[in-house]
Amino acid sequence: MNTTAPTGKRAATREMILDRAYAMACNDGLEGLSIGSLAQAADMSKSGVFAHFGSREDLQLAVLELGARRFMENVLVPALKAPRGLPRLRAVVERWCDWAHRFERGCVLLSAVSEYDGRDGVLRDAVVRQQAGWRGELEKAIGLAVAEGHLAADTDATQLAFEIYAFMLVLHHDAGLFGFVEARRRALAAVERLFASYRT
Repeated sequence: MNTTAPTGKRAATREMILDRAYAMACNDGLEGLSIGSLAQAADMSKSGVFAHFGSREDLQLAVLELGARRFMENVLVPALKAPRGLPRLRAVVERWCDWAHRFERGCVLLSAVSEYDGRDGVLRDAVVRQQAGWRGELEKAIGLAVAEGHLAADTDATQLAFEIYAFMLVLHHDAGLFGFVEARRRALAAVERLFASYRT
């Protein structure tokens, strides 16, 4: 008896639900997600959605994980093709700019930070893990730039990662309010000035 088809169909249905939920969360945040509205958007019953996600919290966690995976696939993975050091760091920043352009009206990951930074629970823990993990990837790229001699040997990778992140937050902020083109130009200029201050 072949059980591959139902399993594959179930996985495809789950991915479809997640995709709809992700699109909704981009507009309304994770707290704006409800099983009822998602079921309506996916043309399913509430029980059908519950069959894939046992609770609203499970759904929110899955959407958060999907957002993190898409971010890494669009920002970090392509940037890894650039040479180690400053070229790779620049590629990370440029890809991050592209991400900000794509989601200038709503990024699940950033909205989750503001939604859960003052709360306790598994969602906040997941957000903290994701943000710390991304900060760690930035620090690793900075460490390689130091090893390549592109940045000073005494560069504080944690501090520089914090400063890069700060400029990218301003990019997200300004892109939605004042337009992406100008926000990107200013963000890239600021990051270049930042790199210059850390060079040997």
